[in-house]
Amino acid sequence: MSTSRSRPDYDLEPKQIVTDPVQVRAIFHPLRGTLLELLLERAASVQELAAAVGRPKASVAYHVKVLSEAGVLKVVRTRMVRGREESLWGRTARLFAVGDVRLEDAGPSPTLFETAAREAVPALRDDDVRGLIRYAWIDESVAESFWDRVMDLVREYSELDATVPGTRAFALMTAMYPTEHPRLPRRREPDAPGPDEPA
Repeated sequence: MSTSRSRPDYDLEPKQIVTDPVQVRAIFHPLRGTLLELLLERAASVQELAAAVGRPKASVAYHVKVLSEAGVLKVVRTRMVRGREESLWGRTARLFAVGDVRLEDAGPSPTLFETAAREAVPALRDDDVRGLIRYAWIDESVAESFWDRVMDLVREYSELDATVPGTRAFALMTAMYPTEHPRLPRRREPDAPGPDEPA
C-alpha cells in the first residue's frame, strides 16, 4: 500500500477540538469541507482551490475567509506570482473533532451524514458502495478506546498518495454514536425458573 508520509507539505497539529458553533458551521458546509479535504494533499492558493472545485475565485476566497476566521485554516507560506505575493493556505490540524457543542446552536448547515448521503448518490445508483452498521453494548471507556483505533485508521487513509495517475477518489465515512437499538433478552439456562416461577 503506497503512502506519502510527507502529506501535506506543511506543519499542522494532529488534532484540533472544535467547540465553537461558528467552527462547526464552517467545517460542515459541503464546499468548505471539500476545501479542507483538498488541503490535506498540500498547501494551495485560492486560485488552485477554485480550479479544483470548479468555482469562481471570488466565491472560494469567501469560503477560505470563513474557514480562516473560524480558526481552522491559515496561511502556511507565500510565494511570488507575476510580481505579486500569493498566499498558500493550509489546515490548522489534520483532524477536526467536535467537542462539547450544541449543534443546533450552529445554525442551519448540513450534517456529516447529509453531506455523505448526497455525495454517495451516484455510487449508490451504480451499486458501488461499501458500507455496514454494527452494534455493540459497551461502556463509554471501551467506546473511546475503539474510536481512537478507528481514528488511527482514518489518519492512515488520509495519508494515502493522492498523486498516483489513473486512480479515483474514494470517500471513507466513520461514525460512532449511542443508540436505542434493541437487543435480545438474556438466554435462560434450560433448567432455570422463569421470571414468575418460584426458584
